[in-house]
Amino acid sequence: MKHLDEYRDAQFCRELSRRIAQVAGRREIVLMEVCGTHTMAVFQYGLRDLLPPNVSLLSGPGCPVCVTPNRYLDRAVAYSRRDDVVIATFGDMLRVPGSSSSLINERGRGADVRLLYSPADALNLARRYPDKKVVFLGIGFETTSPSVAAAIADAQRLGVSNFYVLVGHKVLPPALKALVDDDQLGLHGLICPGHVSAITGRSIYQFLARDHGVACVISGFEPTDILQSILMLVTQIVGGRSRVENQYRRVVPDEGNPRARALVEEIFQPGESQWRGLGTIPDSGLFMAERYLDHDAETAISVQVEPPAEHPGCICGHILRGRKTPLDCSLFDQACKPEHPVGACMVSSEGACAAQFRYRRLEIQH
Repeated sequence: MKHLDEYRDAQFCRELSRRIAQVAGRREIVLMEVCGTHTMAVFQYGLRDLLPPNVSLLSGPGCPVCVTPNRYLDRAVAYSRRDDVVIATFGDMLRVPGSSSSLINERGRGADVRLLYSPADALNLARRYPDKKVVFLGIGFETTSPSVAAAIADAQRLGVSNFYVLVGHKVLPPALKALVDDDQLGLHGLICPGHVSAITGRSIYQFLARDHGVACVISGFEPTDILQSILMLVTQIVGGRSRVENQYRRVVPDEGNPRARALVEEIFQPGESQWRGLGTIPDSGLFMAERYLDHDAETAISVQVEPPAEHPGCICGHILRGRKTPLDCSLFDQACKPEHPVGACMVSSEGACAAQFRYRRLEIQH
């Protein structure tokens, strides 16, 4: 594949692995990737096996479906039980278990739950069915919030009064602060998400390097990208430096996308938000600005939501925080499998448990 094979070159990966071990020496170094796409790539290409034993790579809370708490899912389930509501969502949300049900279960019982590819599709659905309340499930980090903001702005402009968003968007910097403050993890460096950074630019990570002494590198998603980013991090850490570097310059401009950020700031406002595994974090969530509350599902559509409850054996929260791995969970590959997941980390295509399950089996087959 032209322009792609070079990023998957096995010989170059081995050379990067050798250089990482050479620079790291015997120093114990703990790194974390905080993007679900990075997590999948790490498992898919077996990148942990290319690192020296003294360089640890943890998976963090970079899967937006995984960090969405049960009370959000329970509200979506409650909306789906109303005859006048159509739920519009991305595919991963369909099978995530809430406290007592999931959207796929409710669809099996007759709920109108549609899988769509974009918020614009949900807006078009609302225009086709003016007698229904179309509720789009707005989750994700800085990567997806601009497209949802654009759909809300278009609904307001076009007068589509039956289009609503159940807002569950989150922003990364406050969560990253919670992670670097966790003494149990002892993080030295972060592999920062390329998709998010294409919107935000590099400035959102500066406080981590400046105030917390944590090295940061914005990384692409191919094997050589990630290994080069790890080499850049290890070089910083061994050299006693902490700064924000951009390995993914072919996609991420240092200033990000100012127009997308301006749109998000117009439609949403920051506030306290709950994360699975990390708890409640100030200013880590986005909520509908007052001018657009007519399109806010939680404000405009009344529904009775059950008290949230978690499966007692699921350790998704610990996995998302980097304190545990999927193999530490007694449910993994037993009661919890992709065909009948117990926790969100086994459902999402970016979840650490799903990645471990899928690519561990590829290793066995080979």
